[in-house]
Amino acid sequence: MSDQIRVLVWGENRHEQLEPSVAERYPDGMHGAIAQGIEAHLGDRARVRTTTLDEPEHGLTEEVLADTDVLIWWGHAAHDEVADEVVERARRHVLAGMGLIVLHSGHWSKLFTSLMGTTCTLRWRAEHDRELVWTVDPTHPIARGIPHPMIIDEDEMYGEFFDIPTPDELVFISSFSGGEVFRSGCTFRRGHGKIFYFRPGDQEYPTYFHDGVRRVISNAVEWAVTVRPERAVPTLLRYETEDFYRGHGYEGPLSDEAAAAAAGQGSTPAGDA
Repeated sequence: MSDQIRVLVWGENRHEQLEPSVAERYPDGMHGAIAQGIEAHLGDRARVRTTTLDEPEHGLTEEVLADTDVLIWWGHAAHDEVADEVVERARRHVLAGMGLIVLHSGHWSKLFTSLMGTTCTLRWRAEHDRELVWTVDPTHPIARGIPHPMIIDEDEMYGEFFDIPTPDELVFISSFSGGEVFRSGCTFRRGHGKIFYFRPGDQEYPTYFHDGVRRVISNAVEWAVTVRPERAVPTLLRYETEDFYRGHGYEGPLSDEAAAAAAGQGSTPAGDA
């Protein structure tokens, strides 16, 4: 693997096309602002590309994903438009070792919910709340250089209960003007892949120009890289006694024909009942 981290920022890019205020706030799209923040913090340590929902195969072809170390996902209004086969392709790459950073309303994306196995629902309010992002694990690499608390003057409120599995690590929690709290920075491992969910970043606010938010995302990019000689989904293999290295194929469940034959051998002929 190259020392340069290959980052792909995936943006739904719907609000920017449909809402003039969002297009004015994010003239290069939210995906563009996110990419610029990573470039500003990581420089030559990362090669950053962007793609959007409306690209062929949503810009997530097998070739593109194979050339990606860390995928960043922002979606909101068009989760249902993401093709199931593309979601499954991306999910397999995460299990095989591709890092995944899911931002804000990407909590309800097909990709994140499929990896979490829960509804990933929460409570919310869009009323210009102040958000304080509190670091609860100051030794975690994603928290490096982040003020405690990090103050976001205006953002959408997300509150508990957040229906996710218990995180492997809780890095940040957020508190809001209305008193709500939220697990806003969570890590998970799935297969060989590392996943980070980070809450801030609604389209109605310039959150992705906030230096602290950009630094968190950039730190997460470096953390999410899995270094392995090859990308492969964990598989079930048979190993002979004392042969620790040469696993070989597993046939899996009986074929329909074999199952039918086995069932026939164990049945009682109708005339003998």
